Order: sequence, then C-alpha cells, then structure tokens
Amino acid sequence: MRKLVFLLCFIAATATGNTKTMGILIKTSFGDITLKLYKNTPLNTANMIARANEHFYDSLLFHRCIPKFVIQGGDPDSKHARPDQKLGDGDLPFLVKAEINDENFHKRGALGVARDTTPDKSGSAAQFYIVVGKLYTDKQLDSVSRKTGRHFTDKQRNYYIRRGGTPKLDGQYTVFGEVVHGMDVVDAIAGQPRDKNDRPLHDVRIQSMSVIRIHWWQYLHLKREAREIYEDL
Repeated sequence: MRKLVFLLCFIAATATGNTKTMGILIKTSFGDITLKLYKNTPLNTANMIARANEHFYDSLLFHRCIPKFVIQGGDPDSKHARPDQKLGDGDLPFLVKAEINDENFHKRGALGVARDTTPDKSGSAAQFYIVVGKLYTDKQLDSVSRKTGRHFTDKQRNYYIRRGGTPKLDGQYTVFGEVVHGMDVVDAIAGQPRDKNDRPLHDVRIQSMSVIRIHWWQYLHLKREAREIYEDL
C-alpha cells in the first residue's frame, strides 16, 4: 500500500512539475549529511540557503554534540576557536522570525533553529541543530504533553515511539528540514568524547555546506532509513 501511495504521489508531482526540492549537502570528516529543506518555513529555509551560498558554514564546527539529543553547529566564532574555548554565543547580527507549526516536529533527524531566550521565539541566523533523539513510550509522551501543553498527533506519537526524537522541544523551536541521508554520520558525531560544555574534544568540522536539488529519482537511492522517513510523510 505504501509503495502505491508513493507512486501516486510521484505521478502527481510529475504532472505539476514538482519533482525536486531544495536541500543542503554537509560534508564532514565523518561523511556526508543530506538535508531536505521544508517549503512551509520559507524564511528559515531561505536563510540557510543564503548562508550556504555565501560559504558561511565552511570550516565551522559542530560545537555541541549530545548523544540521544542533538548535534549543533554554525557558531561563526568556531572557525578559529582555541581547543579550550567555550562556544555557542557567536551569531550573525540579525534574527530570523519563528515559523513554528504543528506539522513540523522534532523527530529523529529533524533540522532546527537554535535560539536563546527571545520572547517571540525568533531564531539564530547562523546556528542550527540536528535531532539525534531517543525512543519514547506512550506514557512518556503523555508526561511530556502535560508538562508542555503540546498535543501529539497519532503520526507524531507513532514516530516518537518507533523511531525517536526530542518531543520536549516541540513548540519552542522552529523545525525547517530533516536528514534524508547520513543519520549514521550524525550518530557518529553525537558519540564523540566531549568536554563539560559538550564540545567534542577533537574538532568536528563542517568541511563545506552547499545547496542542492533533490530529484524524485534520487529518493530511490536513499538508505532504508531515509526511505522509511518518506513513506511516513
């Protein structure tokens, strides 16, 4: 049934010419990470595309890496940081308006916008994170829901239970994309030994970030995990 649904979606997309979407390719010493950028978050999607086209992220670090939570990068101060330097406060001189919605959630592989205590939840124009996450039970999700006031849809519950994520971040941070290839690379980065500030002891550098277009036929070559992500959309 899922294969039939996927085929029908492809036929519809072909008819409308919508057979590709914008993406980001992150090259690291651990391997490549491919991100799909969402169309329902145009401000944050456009911001990352602009920064990648400027080569802003090239040579920056993943400066905060926490197993079962997130990996975070994009601090401009990290490019020439000392080994013992605390990172995370560097940014560009403007913020990007929050685009938080009920459709995008913090599932495993989600791409989010870092931010501090901005009252309107506007986010960093530079720093981003990728969710590593962990598996949750129905009972644990009920507890998160009571604490945050967030309602989880059946789709979201199913994803958090079967594949994991970080549901406590829902409603607080903008999610504007997801990993479609390279979660093994994300996991490897998240598992690196780190200091008390969660900075890896050995620098994990973004060698380059570039804008790409993801075509329908490329979906056929994604790893099994990525195909499962698309089957659930």
